[in-house]
Amino acid sequence: MNWTGYALLSALAAAATATLAKVGVESVSSNVATAVRTAVVLLFVLILVVVRGEHREVLTITPRSLAFLLLSGCATGLSWLAYFRALQLGPVSAVAPIDKLSLPLTVALAAIFLHEPLSWRLALGVALMVAGALLTIRA
Repeated sequence: MNWTGYALLSALAAAATATLAKVGVESVSSNVATAVRTAVVLLFVLILVVVRGEHREVLTITPRSLAFLLLSGCATGLSWLAYFRALQLGPVSAVAPIDKLSLPLTVALAAIFLHEPLSWRLALGVALMVAGALLTIRA
């Protein structure tokens, strides 16, 4: 499967995550729900890494890569904690579009720090997605 297939699979899984998580946080604190989700993700990925024989790569991670992966993990944890709390307090149909506003922020950070190019098509697409998210949460 190429990157597009994985990106579409990610979108499908994220959609399922939002719907399933909304039901899951009905009777438990959002922090406990996030902890359970994180434990499941950790177990799932550990099994995958061991089965694929990739666990040996851990010893080859450079200090720079490790630092950025740890920072990314902290950002993911904060994102998940905030997302589950938002799901607990608001409707999925509003929380999910706001969460997807990470897209313009990601594009901006990629342009600033990774020097990825910005085209007029990319800018227009991002603007339309932002407009769509804003229209959705005002519905």
